[in-house]
Amino acid sequence: MLKIDHIGIAVHDLDAAVARYQKLLNCTCHKIEEVTSEQVKTAFFAVGESKIELLAATSSESAIAKFLSKKPEGMHHIAFEVTDIYKEIERLKAEGFTPLSDAPKKGADNKLICFFHPKDTNGVLIEICQSIV
Repeated sequence: MLKIDHIGIAVHDLDAAVARYQKLLNCTCHKIEEVTSEQVKTAFFAVGESKIELLAATSSESAIAKFLSKKPEGMHHIAFEVTDIYKEIERLKAEGFTPLSDAPKKGADNKLICFFHPKDTNGVLIEICQSIV
């Protein structure tokens, strides 16, 4: 793992959350993006070498909508940047961690992503990500 790439925060109202985080972090949101395959709209803030990603559902069927139906707004996941996502998935599987998909998929911020089940990581959803070149 190279670094914490970002911390994902699930929100109900992306516009209101963007305004709130602009005040909190004293900076502007540098990217808003919709990921239709995940039924989510994201907003990114750069904080040093890492980012804060705000996530809002675009469908009641999305993972974020389901998360928010059970829990209040808040931390959804921690993402770690890796150099080779395919090798890292295999390494983590060999260590007993359970991926939530069989292969990485395209996510926001021009990344390949794979999530690992929180039951194996003390209740925290873990994402690994690799920049698409």
